[in-house]
Amino acid sequence: MANVADFDMADELLSVSPQQIPEKMYFRVGEASRLVGVPTHVLRFWEKQFSAVSPRKSGRGHRLYRRKDVVLFLEIKDLLYAKRFTIEGARKALRSKVKVVERKPARGASQVSLFPSSPGGLGEIRRELEEILGMLK
Repeated sequence: MANVADFDMADELLSVSPQQIPEKMYFRVGEASRLVGVPTHVLRFWEKQFSAVSPRKSGRGHRLYRRKDVVLFLEIKDLLYAKRFTIEGARKALRSKVKVVERKPARGASQVSLFPSSPGGLGEIRRELEEILGMLK
């Protein structure tokens, strides 16, 4: 039970920002637990409650979380502890966030920036094309 005392909710809830997460491919459950600031059994519980969290298993059966899983754990922690959502409310909030991101179309450069209007405009282009057509005849 001594482990639980290490994780006091009175501490700053989001002590680690996504930018402070080490650049590693995988984190073991203990590492993820320290980064998120909750006991390991809480991460295992959240894993069952939130389908978006899907750790890989090593050959020995150890949970291996990706960086995106750790970032998701930080979001879940914020929703549950700071914003006081229920588990179901946090699930809905995460689902709606995913839907908004999926529906957002990719924006490239606008046509105006790619093709700025020139002083001659279409008339100049038409004249140049007629000259080319004349050369081809």
